[in-house]
Amino acid sequence: MIELDNLAYSYGGGELLSEISLRLAPGSFHFLTGPSGAGKTTFLKLCYGALIPTAGRAMLFGQDVRELGRDDVALLRRRIGVVHQDCQFLDHLPLAENIALPLMVSGRDVAAEAQNLDDLIAWCGLSHRRNALPPELSGGERQRAALARAVIMSPEVILADEPTGNVDWEMSQRLLQLLVELNRMGKTVMIATHDLSLIRAAKSQVQTRVLRIANRRLQLAGADL
Repeated sequence: MIELDNLAYSYGGGELLSEISLRLAPGSFHFLTGPSGAGKTTFLKLCYGALIPTAGRAMLFGQDVRELGRDDVALLRRRIGVVHQDCQFLDHLPLAENIALPLMVSGRDVAAEAQNLDDLIAWCGLSHRRNALPPELSGGERQRAALARAVIMSPEVILADEPTGNVDWEMSQRLLQLLVELNRMGKTVMIATHDLSLIRAAKSQVQTRVLRIANRRLQLAGADL
């Protein structure tokens, strides 16, 4: 699905990531940890083609990102749902329309997807807020809406960048449960987080692999987590 082979990425004249190799297998669940500034967000961007490696290869669904045009990368990215650290919404549109935006952008018939949209909003526990505008939402509601928007196109892979960074522990557990459910549906999940308690909570529910970025390299974290 996503394969990184001896990948490196340099920014501003310095190397941020080096000698990164990883294969995200179908149905796997990964956590990505590391100190602030270690390159977790950059790593995720390399995984969904938003950045091109300066050395090595990034393969998305069997295709080398370097050899793809912008439109080809955009098509591949429909198979990857991304929950950004700073989830952005269009403040003049109600929540339901914000979640449906990927359908509109891809040219799908939103009316024909109405039942799926309703089901997804209900699954995220947001039915009572479907007509609310983004500024009216709490932090937890925004994060759940961001997750709903990321999976509206039924992607095979979900990449989440600090999805629980701005919510309390109870909401963190709710978001984690949604991501675990997606994994049990066969989705590949990778969560970048600094929250070790979240990782421990996940380990009791699903088989996880914990990766750590340190000194520009990717390491398999030990059992001390």
